[in-house]
Amino acid sequence: MPDMSFLRGLNRALGAEMERDPSVCVFGEDIGVAVSNVTVGLLKRFGPERVIDMPISEQAFTSVATGAAMAGARPVIEFQIPSLLYLVFEQIANQAHKFSLMTGGQLKVPVTYLLPSSGSRTGWAGQHSDHPYSLFAHVGVKTVVPATPTDAYGLLLTAIRDDDPVIVFAPAGAVGQREDVDFDALGPVPLGVGRLHRHGSDVTVVAVGHLVHDAIAVADELADVISVEVFDPRTLYPFDWAGLAASLERTGRLVVIDDSNRTCGIGGEILATAAEEMRLIAAPKRITRPDGAVLPFARGLDLAVQPSRAQLRAAVEAVVKS
Repeated sequence: MPDMSFLRGLNRALGAEMERDPSVCVFGEDIGVAVSNVTVGLLKRFGPERVIDMPISEQAFTSVATGAAMAGARPVIEFQIPSLLYLVFEQIANQAHKFSLMTGGQLKVPVTYLLPSSGSRTGWAGQHSDHPYSLFAHVGVKTVVPATPTDAYGLLLTAIRDDDPVIVFAPAGAVGQREDVDFDALGPVPLGVGRLHRHGSDVTVVAVGHLVHDAIAVADELADVISVEVFDPRTLYPFDWAGLAASLERTGRLVVIDDSNRTCGIGGEILATAAEEMRLIAAPKRITRPDGAVLPFARGLDLAVQPSRAQLRAAVEAVVKS
């Protein structure tokens, strides 16, 4: 069975949707030469009218994409650096996100914002290493964080077909993942439906994005003493609360590992909702970046700021003992 890399999954999804639907187009900087490898071959296949290199003005071409979507196109914007979302937060959260609501559904804004390699990358330092998915979940923009190549493929398909704006964060920590696939079986993955990567009975670990793979590794390490269930929400808004509740009915204990800052991060929302509405027999714990974290350039300090397997293992053991 052939294998597929994470970035290749994104590339295949883009190509498949552009083939299927002529209204799909791609905007971005240096996408013609495929700097991030996500748009490899698309310019040759579909031409410069659908694979459009944009000037270095994210605010301008994000607004252009909103207008194009309102006029019937389905733009996909590739942002190479996650911190660029701060520049265009108003265009996404206050404009594209609200037009459908403010017109009673008469206007649709089907824009997909794709961030390959979001989060920390070696030596990319403070202004290039943010992972701000919690901001967009907070304001109600559909927010996707795939962990595997097949989910990257399927969730991007769904995002492009959705009539609302969708942000797809492809974590830097996951882009090296490869997966055996049956290409004929690949298809869309619905938003708002989580995935159990491992069944367990003692504790549920909710892991976001690339941290799913760390959670599976910790579950394997502890398999002889603690039965760990690994739950991947896949989409942070909408969130699969029913799936999490079902998991906690089995385990009653919760640990969340989340690569965003602690205050107002998605990890805190998961803990709060579980405490309010679900079965817990022990106080839950979360592992996140520190409050106000700015990732340093030095590799050792960069790693020290990120959530780690050691922190996760300690939290799982503490929750089970409590």
